[in-house]
Amino acid sequence: MAASLAAFAPAMRRAGRGTLVCIASVASFRGLAGNGAYSASKAAARIWAESLRTELHGSGVSVVCICPGYIDTPLTRVNRFRMPFLMSAEQAAPKIARAIAARRRVAVIPWQMALAAMVLRIIPGWLYDAFASRAPRKPRN
Repeated sequence: MAASLAAFAPAMRRAGRGTLVCIASVASFRGLAGNGAYSASKAAARIWAESLRTELHGSGVSVVCICPGYIDTPLTRVNRFRMPFLMSAEQAAPKIARAIAARRRVAVIPWQMALAAMVLRIIPGWLYDAFASRAPRKPRN
């Protein structure tokens, strides 16, 4: 992803317009038990998009980071746990398109997951650790 996004930035900067879109995840806001690599890679993508956005500020190029919650795909269908606010791809796509068109810096979709992410970010670490350590985990091979 890094190469593909960054490769377009110089041409967009010269043109003085364009939108770079990064897909991260709600999992980028706090580390999830059993999903450390996933959470870390999505957090890196979100922060990298933020860095690009500041680098391109004033150039006419927008950087949008989309952080979806659970989307019904073959990858999420293997989950044996409840996925709050699960959305179909058909439901998520127009919401993502609207966030891109509006050039939102960070868009958490659906809005209920934005609220959950906000709460997870502000609770003290000791409380998060106790809560998250009991969360269900994705099956591993």
